[in-house]
Amino acid sequence: MNYTVFRVWGIPIRVHVSLLVFVPVLVWLIGSGEQLAAYEVVINATTPATVDAASLSDADRWLIGALAAVGLFASVTVHELGHAWVAMRYDIEVESITLWILGGLASLTEMPREWNREFWIAVAGPIASLLVGAACIGALVVVPESATVAVFAIGLLGVMNVSLVAFNMLPAFPMDGGRVLRAVLARNRSYVSATRTAARAGTLFAILFIFLGVVVTFSPILVLVALFIYVSATSESRAVVLGDLLSGLTVTDLLEPRGSVPVDATVETVFARLLAARRTDLPVVDENGAIVGAITATALRDVGPAEYETTTVGDVTTTDLPRIDAETSAFDALQTLQRSRSDVGFVVRDGEPVGLVSRADFAAALELRRDTTAF
Repeated sequence: MNYTVFRVWGIPIRVHVSLLVFVPVLVWLIGSGEQLAAYEVVINATTPATVDAASLSDADRWLIGALAAVGLFASVTVHELGHAWVAMRYDIEVESITLWILGGLASLTEMPREWNREFWIAVAGPIASLLVGAACIGALVVVPESATVAVFAIGLLGVMNVSLVAFNMLPAFPMDGGRVLRAVLARNRSYVSATRTAARAGTLFAILFIFLGVVVTFSPILVLVALFIYVSATSESRAVVLGDLLSGLTVTDLLEPRGSVPVDATVETVFARLLAARRTDLPVVDENGAIVGAITATALRDVGPAEYETTTVGDVTTTDLPRIDAETSAFDALQTLQRSRSDVGFVVRDGEPVGLVSRADFAAALELRRDTTAF
């Protein structure tokens, strides 16, 4: 569940409920004495400031934890806005930016296949984080060391932003470094091949992170990051392959003669129609021949054999199907079915259903393309 908190350049900045749960935990992690002692060493070694965690009161510790936690996710927002700014320069729409337990996600309407565009969109986030980190470290030159809480919080944000850049630039697709890897690979090979290689690298890093998070040091967050990388890399690689296999096809190309069944026919007559058409779904038409829904093998499971003669097709017709324009690309249509969690959808032309398209139609097209295409 996401909540829109404000907008930047018209882009809704959303907070996922997982972040609301995680922030208090992050405040506690940062504000604990052991963590601040570790941060003290890093801040003193890498910034102009000199801090002493032992001199902090309990109230100071929790205040620093709260400021650093909020500041961290403000920094993540700036990081994602870096991606968004470059994407918009390439006329790519940014639907939203979502902050969640593992950081932030800028949702683009499309990911460009031109290697140079993906490269600059990917590195824009880390560059924004570097600028924030540099600004924080630079601020320590002018902030008086007597302002202990401010110095500690600003120093922490400087270190965190630089660390965020270092982590994000690991070639673990689909993190920023992984997208940079794909962009570089795509200069000299196909986009599909580059994606597959980058996805394999992401999978290897996911395994490494799980090992580190379980065996070396107990870190649930690192394990969650690993799972996110693995699932995202696998999903995006699959989507790219599907998109390539279905390229050039529209929904109209997938339409096949199905026949139809009248809305007042009995279920008993439907089985013969399904067998004759070798389908698991058929359009249902009214008395005027207009398509009003679909009858599916799944819906027929709910009808007992004793009710076949008394149950009409209209009683078990599915009417709330996704509507897909006939000129929609096959890949976008498949995405529509997946988002709606439906096995079948209406194909619409001029606002009126003209047929059905199902996952089986896509499977047949993919099998044919897979057998005739070499990557």
